[in-house]
Amino acid sequence: MMDWTDRYDRYFLRLITRRALLYTEMIPSQALLHCDVGRLLAFDQAEHPVALQVGGSDRRELVNAARLGEAFGYDEINLNVGCPSDRVQAGRFGACLMAEPSLVADCIAAMRASVGVEVTVKCRIGIDDQDTEEALDRFIDEVAPAGCRTFIVHARKAWLQGLSPKENRDIPPLDHGRVHRLKQRRPDLRIVINGGIATIDEAARHLERVDGVMLGRAAYLNPYILADVDRRIFGDATTAPSREEIVEQLIPYIERKLAAGIRLNHVTRHILGLYQGVPGGRRWRRHLSENAHRPGAGTEVVRQALESVKAVQIF
Repeated sequence: MMDWTDRYDRYFLRLITRRALLYTEMIPSQALLHCDVGRLLAFDQAEHPVALQVGGSDRRELVNAARLGEAFGYDEINLNVGCPSDRVQAGRFGACLMAEPSLVADCIAAMRASVGVEVTVKCRIGIDDQDTEEALDRFIDEVAPAGCRTFIVHARKAWLQGLSPKENRDIPPLDHGRVHRLKQRRPDLRIVINGGIATIDEAARHLERVDGVMLGRAAYLNPYILADVDRRIFGDATTAPSREEIVEQLIPYIERKLAAGIRLNHVTRHILGLYQGVPGGRRWRRHLSENAHRPGAGTEVVRQALESVKAVQIF
């Protein structure tokens, strides 16, 4: 979810669900040595619970990243061993590390020893020509003793040669059953399933077999599906906010960010899907897309978009 789940998106999502754990986009551990750490790691306290996801394979860099994440107040540090992009492979991190479980275990052990918060791993069921039954079991069995008790498993292989990152999200067939079998074999571990899950109904069915469900593109493109999470998944009786209430709660946040020099579209690009599938949704997206990027654009653009939706829903 690089370039998607930034701090603006996470604040917006937190207005929809109070209970779901949110993850940052993946941040390379090396960047935390050479870039503005505050710019990369700062977040609004309203985002809790929130996990910092990092990528890398250098133990010292990852220890530094974990310590910084804990110091900034993140609730979990997650090591991404599932991203298949060429840029990530060139840096020797992401999915290519599934071929090096001993290195991953070494990094996890060092990170775990350096912080008090939980350290978790996100991975695929395998890469390239690996046998997913044997390779995934071997990977989990070698990494878990290093101190990782939670594995978030994307139920697709990653093909590091021949497929683009976009193709790797769709072409390799889903094998949710492989993740279910992993949980059956390792009931001592917390297994979270990811990949191709589009609705809360689907998530609820998977939760009969595993410990957690991670939603990615579905929650980004149609974020209001998360409005049912607190009640359905966590048993929270609090009434979910309406879409209009979410927009009204978001506007003061946008005003603060505009005052700090952030352009309107840095926030509004994440809320285009709020009215996905309901009357007025197209007007909402069009008005924001055509106007939020303009110099000097302010919250009046968001209010106008909201009024355009309400005008359609009245009739």
